[in-house]
Amino acid sequence: MKHSNKMTRRETLRCLSAATLYGAMPITSKASASVRPKSIAAVVTAYRKGLHADVLIGKILEGWKQDGGPGPALKVASMYVDQFDGQHYSGGKVVKDISRAMSKKYGFPIFDSIEEAVTVGSQRIPVDGVISVAEHGRYPSNKKGQHLYPRRRFFAAIAATFQKYGRVVPVFSDKHLGPVWEDAKWMYDRSRELKIPFMAGSSLPVSFRKPEINVPMGCEIEAAVGVGYSGLDIYGSHTLDSFQSLVERRRGAETGVKWVQCLQGDALWKAVDRGVVRKDLLHAALAVVPTAKDGNMRDNERAALFLFQYADGLMGTVLMLPGYAGGISTALKLKGNQEVLATRFEERIEPSYPHFAYLLKAIERMMHTGRPTYPVERTLLTSGILDRALTSRFQGHKKLQTPELAIQYKPADYPHAPEPDLFSNPSEM
Repeated sequence: MKHSNKMTRRETLRCLSAATLYGAMPITSKASASVRPKSIAAVVTAYRKGLHADVLIGKILEGWKQDGGPGPALKVASMYVDQFDGQHYSGGKVVKDISRAMSKKYGFPIFDSIEEAVTVGSQRIPVDGVISVAEHGRYPSNKKGQHLYPRRRFFAAIAATFQKYGRVVPVFSDKHLGPVWEDAKWMYDRSRELKIPFMAGSSLPVSFRKPEINVPMGCEIEAAVGVGYSGLDIYGSHTLDSFQSLVERRRGAETGVKWVQCLQGDALWKAVDRGVVRKDLLHAALAVVPTAKDGNMRDNERAALFLFQYADGLMGTVLMLPGYAGGISTALKLKGNQEVLATRFEERIEPSYPHFAYLLKAIERMMHTGRPTYPVERTLLTSGILDRALTSRFQGHKKLQTPELAIQYKPADYPHAPEPDLFSNPSEM
């Protein structure tokens, strides 16, 4: 599974003129106005204030800060909403659907099927891309604790529409693929079959990092430890995607994972004590995230260690500490460097979840160039690691051999959100 991410000089210049090569220049209203917006169909599970649909699609409608100011060179042509009336609770308050109000305010139609949304009710595909947000809403969970969001169903309907009408456009699918491995692999294979430019993944690999660290492309990584929090499925995906965005930069690029195991309880802490998890790296990763002032992380019954070995021998160690850690981080030891490097992948709320703006910038670039901004294989691999870790947990913490995760790709040296934040000064917009 190899992925090319090279861009021609013409495409690079087009990205610059569209202000979509965001690490190189701030996005400005003048730059955005000089480029014809690309039209997208939005396919979402639920659209309520603060949900992923809102903080992604809402930025296309309302601007980067969702205050009516400048936004990306994209426009919403149509929408499909799977669940209008399911309730969402935020801070103890019920948050209701806003898709119909947004439709009325911004003049885009909401259709009853994904095919109609992608075709905008016609007999052709007039849109330039599709953003699929199958996150949030009332959906069941399986015995492994995986929340069964309809990502495969959404992608299957989008791909079937492409095939029916004889045109393919870029697709972004929010968060991890699947979440079940069979679904993740099916989505990937279907995208390759139809040659669909395809991206997926978390907003956190392109989010703000504190402190800033330098992990050069092609470096030698001796050890790596990740720390995450919250639910193993819902935040395991964010944690693994963030972890992988750093370790994929090592020499030889990515060649996949040989085995995966989830450890809990005494087995987890014995692995830490034996040095399977480097203690200096674990302490460094914990030092850059908030932690509970009272209590011992070893008393946390929900703690879990995702342990996996890459094909090149590097050990992946990701410790999930719900109730103890308050953020996501990774610590690295580079060969020849005495210093341990550690950074936190920040989740910011104001203005309007800005780390999602940087994810949207990466999506926008794909919509304008027709090429993925960074490889979907990263998310395919982390989706597989997460599924196998949860399977290991369900099967009594067995070590699982994973020949299916021999996933090769060359990472893209794509920038993350800068400091100071471009959105902190409206004059820079």
